[in-house]
Amino acid sequence: MNNDRTSPGRAPDPRRRARRPVPRAGLLGSEPELITHHEHNGTVPDEPPTVPILRPRPGQPPRRPRPLTTQDLRKRRWRKIRRIGYVVAGAFFVVPAIAFVITYLAVDVPSPETVAQAQGQAVTYLFSDGTEMGKDVPTGGNRQILAANQIPDVVKKAVIATEDASFETNSGFDIGGILRAGYNQVTGGSGGGSTISQQYIKNASGDDDPTLTRKWVELAKSFKMNQTYEKADIITAYLNIIYFGRGAYGVQAAAQAYFGKDVGALDYSQSALLAGLIQQPGRSENTAVATGRWTTALDRMLKNGYLTPAQRAAAKFPTPIPLRESREAGALNPFIKKQVKAELAAQGIDEKQYYSGGFQVFTTIDPQAQQAAETAVAEGMADQTDDRILNALVAVDPKTGGVLAYHGGDAIVKGPNGEDQAGRDWADEPHNPGSSMKPFDLAAFLKLGRGLDARFDGTSPRTFPGVDLPIRNAGDSSSCSEQCTVSEAMQRSTNTVFYDMVLNVTKPSGVAEAAQEAGIRTSDNGGRSKLFTGDNNISIGGGGTQVTAADMASGYATFAAGGVQRDRHFVQKVTNANGETAYEAKDRSADAFADNDASKSAQIAGNVTAALAPVIQFSRLTCPAGHECAGKTGTQQHTPQNDEPASAANANSQTWMVGYTPSVSAAVWVGSDGDKALRGPGGAPLFGSTLAGPIWDRFMQLYLTGKPAERFDRVTAISSPQDRVQVQQQPQQQQQQQQQPRDQRNQQAQPGNRQQQDQLRQFQQRLQELQDRQRNRNGNGGNNNGNGNDSGQSGDPDPGG
Repeated sequence: MNNDRTSPGRAPDPRRRARRPVPRAGLLGSEPELITHHEHNGTVPDEPPTVPILRPRPGQPPRRPRPLTTQDLRKRRWRKIRRIGYVVAGAFFVVPAIAFVITYLAVDVPSPETVAQAQGQAVTYLFSDGTEMGKDVPTGGNRQILAANQIPDVVKKAVIATEDASFETNSGFDIGGILRAGYNQVTGGSGGGSTISQQYIKNASGDDDPTLTRKWVELAKSFKMNQTYEKADIITAYLNIIYFGRGAYGVQAAAQAYFGKDVGALDYSQSALLAGLIQQPGRSENTAVATGRWTTALDRMLKNGYLTPAQRAAAKFPTPIPLRESREAGALNPFIKKQVKAELAAQGIDEKQYYSGGFQVFTTIDPQAQQAAETAVAEGMADQTDDRILNALVAVDPKTGGVLAYHGGDAIVKGPNGEDQAGRDWADEPHNPGSSMKPFDLAAFLKLGRGLDARFDGTSPRTFPGVDLPIRNAGDSSSCSEQCTVSEAMQRSTNTVFYDMVLNVTKPSGVAEAAQEAGIRTSDNGGRSKLFTGDNNISIGGGGTQVTAADMASGYATFAAGGVQRDRHFVQKVTNANGETAYEAKDRSADAFADNDASKSAQIAGNVTAALAPVIQFSRLTCPAGHECAGKTGTQQHTPQNDEPASAANANSQTWMVGYTPSVSAAVWVGSDGDKALRGPGGAPLFGSTLAGPIWDRFMQLYLTGKPAERFDRVTAISSPQDRVQVQQQPQQQQQQQQQPRDQRNQQAQPGNRQQQDQLRQFQQRLQELQDRQRNRNGNGGNNNGNGNDSGQSGDPDPGG
């Protein structure tokens, strides 16, 4: 058999090589050839075959290519067109599709809950009874996040019809809308092509750059969001963050800003106005624009079947509430807000968390007490003509430490050029407390085991070793005898007694310690008050000692609570947007004046109360019927300057009245910013009992009238053997008095001395019946020739009273 592939009868071409046998294919391909195979079949390995080269036969001309026909040219041209078309199709469809898939996989769509938490939301403040006090709106505007079931369908339909009619069916973007937007851009028309999903992504991210990259990513995120979340979740998320004008972000804030009601109470006409304003929120106060947008929204609602023709025909434009009224609605006391935010920050709720949680803050502020404070201050200041007079009032609940009322002065004041400026919180500014500091002198004295029957020289003036200037009382009504009891010295506010007590018995550091134990906060424990112990002026509240009205109310509240000190606070609890408790105040209390000895601390506080109870009557103030009160006035004298008239020496710069019942402790400060000579009507100097006192009196009457009667706890009098020795020496002094001339004895037998003897004999009875002390048993109320002024001079350039 001839294995040559040439035709029969034709000689083999010597240029062709013999064909080698092809090896059999194995599992892994062709088997390698073995030498034994070649030896067996008698073949010899040869070179690989080469491609035959066709050469023209000798003597024949080279072949010419066939000429192209018209059909060939047409095929070639279409072949090029098809290739170009493939490239174009790839550039415009395949590549973008691939890029879109890559972008889709790369981007993350934040959940509506995450976006809501990142949005600055208004914080709602509530009074202690649960009624709304106001809202703290973040800088970016008012927001309140709602759940899907809290937004009525009529609002959702109004927005869908106006902003994205295909919302229910599109996949996050609308090709037709994009084309229309492009046409409008070219022709100068108006209207965009963004769907509700795209608008949400843009607002949620805060990225509004007019770039193709941003728009591309927005499309991918919008599409992915529609693949991830239900339509109900998307429209709810959108309505929670979109801006409507008037500083309102979200439909709930918008409902309040435009109509003063919750979103659930909106009708279809009001819903249409809000939906229309989404496109032009900055022109919401332009009536023509607002009416036009309202009309557009109603027409689209009708077109989409959300309204009947009868409803459309009957619709009337819903006039929004005035802008000024909208801004004032829910206005929050800025000073209360400042205190609340500081308190929450100390508990770990910082500025970022504060505006991101949709919080409700349940405060301790009693609406009745707050109104009483505002009314009392307004009435008390009505007749004042000195525009330098400032004021503050703080009330604290002794049983909880919660602030019941907080008035820090005017929130808006006039600047030097008549412009409006934010006022200062004068309740949180420290001032010289004057004689209102003396109860802390007494607490320090009682802690050493000394009592109200201890005696000091209450005459005036007195000189003390190491003190350059003499110490004076504020007049005859404030002076006492050389054997003046501490109890009487408190009633008369005798400077010389308390200066002596602190200088020689308690020392200034003892007073500072007692004040801090009662609740005065200095810079060492997060407060602003100053307790200066470098000299003895702390004894009469002058010099470097300065205390805030808030601290004074807290300090006296410890006396009212029977020696139990409770931290002053403004917040009961905080709940988030889901109603969960984010923070709740804990009861932090301590035995103020005796560690781990409640009875001892209560005894000291009760003795202070016994000494302060008669001051109310002595200062010509009253206590609401059925209630027992105790308190102390205070005055800081003005230091005259060289360019001031001589009368400036009789003026005062700070006045106080701090007093309490078992259920409320209130501090009233009326004074100046610094050391200024303040004058009342007619140029009369101000005293603690003439302005601050009546404001306190009015507040207590307004707040406590009608509330259940209350009495202080009765305690045992504190008295040391040293004080009892002084009492036993009294008969000998009386014998010496009988040897004096009759006219001198008559001079000394003034009501003040008789009162001293009566107080001494009836001391224990006073502790048991504090109310009797307020009835002026000794009949000397009209013979004091004074008005309770406790201003005095000390050896310090800033005299205290």
